[in-house]
Amino acid sequence: MAQVKMTVNGKTASGEVEGRTLLAQFLRDDQGLTGTHVGCDTSQCGACVVHVNGEAVKSCTMLAVEANGATVDTIEGQANADGSLNVIQQAFQDHHGLQCGFCTPGMVMSASALLKENPKPTEAEVRHYLDGNICRCTGYHNIVKAIMAASGQDVSAIAAE
Repeated sequence: MAQVKMTVNGKTASGEVEGRTLLAQFLRDDQGLTGTHVGCDTSQCGACVVHVNGEAVKSCTMLAVEANGATVDTIEGQANADGSLNVIQQAFQDHHGLQCGFCTPGMVMSASALLKENPKPTEAEVRHYLDGNICRCTGYHNIVKAIMAASGQDVSAIAAE
């Protein structure tokens, strides 16, 4: 067993974990942050994306002990201080960028990382960046539209596929 301590969504989180405990498990099971979804356990789907020290990470492939001392941000920490949806979350709602919602936390976290790196991405850049996130419902069109809208760009020219 190992002790871990990290800052999760601005608050100290600590616990005792087995060395094989994944960061996703620690967040979900020990911290009760169930917005981080586990869809594949093989790093294929992207539903478990969180930010570790500002970088997008698939938490199903990172051990909790590897995040010891790190700053971790999850979907639960993305809302504005007053509890309202942040610009990306609002764009997903406004542009119907979700259906069943299972992939949405990972998509929002990936979109946040993309817009931090590239505040005005092209449609092609958004699609390329989301290559590691799988959605089985939407066909991605409205997800791309939502991310482009969140970046402040006009989405009226984005053609349906």
